[in-house]
Amino acid sequence: MPESPELVIAPGDLTDPRVLRLLDDHLADMHATSPAESVHALDVSGLADPAVTFWAIAEGDVVLGCVALKQLAPDHGELKSMRADAAARGRGLGRRLLDHVLDEARGRGYARISLETGTEDFFAPARALYEKAGFAPCPPFGSYTLDPNSVFYTLELAPRP
Repeated sequence: MPESPELVIAPGDLTDPRVLRLLDDHLADMHATSPAESVHALDVSGLADPAVTFWAIAEGDVVLGCVALKQLAPDHGELKSMRADAAARGRGLGRRLLDHVLDEARGRGYARISLETGTEDFFAPARALYEKAGFAPCPPFGSYTLDPNSVFYTLELAPRP
């Protein structure tokens, strides 16, 4: 039996059609689930911002998901654009992407990482993942304001051993 390709997390190419399809699906889901004023997902231009680092997870030539880390301050990062392709959900990709970002944030010396996600049922698996990883609800941060369609989380980071 041939061995299946290994999952690899690497910097994502924002010109790669496979990545663009994943991001288009992400934005489409966000707009189908939340009112426009409550959609805070980054488009390609937002992900290309120098304050943002973007990664994709792939198995061989198949891009299965993505995640981004935005620097808000020298000691504070924001998790952005975490997405697993619908066909690849249930394989633990979200946890692998989250662990990758947390390790990167610790390596950068961040004291905390925060995120915004939706309150709708669609986002329940994401909220459960974040809570299991130790994220705690917090007030809006950065430029966010109170929004009944958003919930905010933060995680205090211990330095990397």
